[in-house]
Parts: sequence; structure tokens; C-alpha cells
Amino acid sequence: MRELHSFGRMALVPYVENPLPVLSKLHNSSAEFYFANHNLRLSQDWKKLGVAAVVWDAAVVMCMYLELGQVELKGKVAIELGAGTGLVGIVAALLGAKVTITDREPALDFLSANVKANLPSDSQGAVIVSELTWGERLELYPAGGFDLVLGADIVYLEDTFVPLLQTLEHLCSDTTVVLLACKIRYERDTNFLIMFKQKFRVEEVYYEKQRDIHIYKAWKLPSRRDL
Repeated sequence: MRELHSFGRMALVPYVENPLPVLSKLHNSSAEFYFANHNLRLSQDWKKLGVAAVVWDAAVVMCMYLELGQVELKGKVAIELGAGTGLVGIVAALLGAKVTITDREPALDFLSANVKANLPSDSQGAVIVSELTWGERLELYPAGGFDLVLGADIVYLEDTFVPLLQTLEHLCSDTTVVLLACKIRYERDTNFLIMFKQKFRVEEVYYEKQRDIHIYKAWKLPSRRDL
């Protein structure tokens, strides 16, 4: 497990003004980063789309991890779940992956605008923005068709845990790598990890102490019929 000391998710929720200074950055209209040798400026819209439209720490830490080169991206076929602003998928594309960046339908126009604004013209063809509600219409996505599945701060609503796991099982072959960046806030988050480990071999590969973000790497376990 790596630890670094230096330093999206999807749900449409009602907007509530939060006066805490630590959250003030979430109300900014944009957030700026430098990843993959590119200056990135991600639009944010908390009032319109809530948590789906701000850059969360887990996405930033995931991008930091991808830049370390611990997971091969060049030429790989990847999909990001619950992409929100699209930061992780954009960085993955800049690092050489062909990425399907997904979220629920209300966030797609916002997500597409961020992708278009932050990918150079010669990289635009490496990204597809697509609607995906976990557990629904999974047949639209190739079963086991991805080398890499990415998710940043998507483990937080207990009602989504079962459809999220169904989606991960559908998207993954036995060679697919899953990377989840999570802040373990509550007992329910730990419960998700227990559920996750029933279907996947899971190891923690990275921890960013200051932001309290864990990155888990996982591979699908063989089903009983495959044994």
C-alpha cells in the first residue's frame, strides 16, 4: 500500500448552502488542476446538480495515482462510473486510454462540456460520454469488455450498493482491473467493502493521509461454475 502525504461521484441531491469554509471550494464555478502535462479547468455547478457537479478529493487522488504509472493506461479500454465532472476519465484519456465516461442522464450535458473543454482535439476521439444508471440496461455495455473500471467517491449511498456491484460484475472479465477511490466515512462504507470482497479480490494499493482517501484495486473472482 502506498501512502502520499503531499496532498465524483453521482447523485442528484437538493442544493443546500453549506457555510463551512472547508466546503467553500465546492461552490466555486470551476476547479483547476495540472495532470498529464495539461492544465485542466473543470466547471462545477453545485446549485444545479449537487454532488454530481463538483470535484471531490477522491477524484483528485485517483488522478494522482494514475500519474504514478502503477496501472497501464496506454492503449487500454477503460470506463469511469459516476464520473460527475469527468476529471478522472479525462486524465485517463490524456494518459493514453480509450475511455467511456458515464453518469446518469441529467449530468451528461455538463459532463460532455467538461470533456470537450479539457481534451485537445486529437484526443477527443478517445472518449465517449454515455448514460449509465447502475444495474439498468447493462446489455448496452459489452460484458467483460473493459481492461479498466474507474470509480472515484461512488461508494456512499447504501441503496446503490447492490446495483453498483451488479454493474461491476457485468463490466469485468477475469483480467479487468477495478480501481475505486473512497473515503470510508461510515459503517455502511465498510459494509460495501465486505460485499465487494465477496465478488472481487481486493487490495488497498494507495492511501492519501491528509485527505483520508483509500484506493482499492480489485479483480473479479471466478464464479462457482468456472471452478
